[in-house]
Amino acid sequence: MTKKSSKPKHRLILLRHAKSAWPDGVADRERPLAERGRKAAPVIGAYMAREKLIPDLALVSPARRAQETWKLVREVLSKKVAECETPDIYEVAAERILEVIRTVEPAIRTLLIVGHNPGMENAASLLVGDGDADAMGRMKEKFPTAGLAVIDFDVGGWDEVAEGSGYLKWFVTPRSVG
Repeated sequence: MTKKSSKPKHRLILLRHAKSAWPDGVADRERPLAERGRKAAPVIGAYMAREKLIPDLALVSPARRAQETWKLVREVLSKKVAECETPDIYEVAAERILEVIRTVEPAIRTLLIVGHNPGMENAASLLVGDGDADAMGRMKEKFPTAGLAVIDFDVGGWDEVAEGSGYLKWFVTPRSVG
């Protein structure tokens, strides 16, 4: 397990999409962000930029609310990030998200996944074996919209990521950083 003081070999950032609207007659996949979500996403993006949490690759759910969240986050990051719309993270279990993570090239050192609950919360719980006690407590209490978990792994490649092998470095929400 990666210790707090060492630089991680691989870092996973799990971002739950920001607060979405529930307009009548709109399919789940097409639900847009609510006003609160449009305000929260840039707050998380600014936090990521400030803390130098810039991914090498972003895997983003095809759902409109996840795409809009990523667009608002991406606009405040300090560099261009490779991105891939990834249907395999839309409405899936944590184990499926882990399977997707394991397919990422080892050259990608920092991976961002923008997805949904319960998948994001369950994937974080599945992967984290240790971490900052305060962050772990807050994450277990609730993984709200625009919640961000930063998990470090001491592995040679993403294919080596296993259940409980991650170290939770940070867990933040728009409220905690705004």
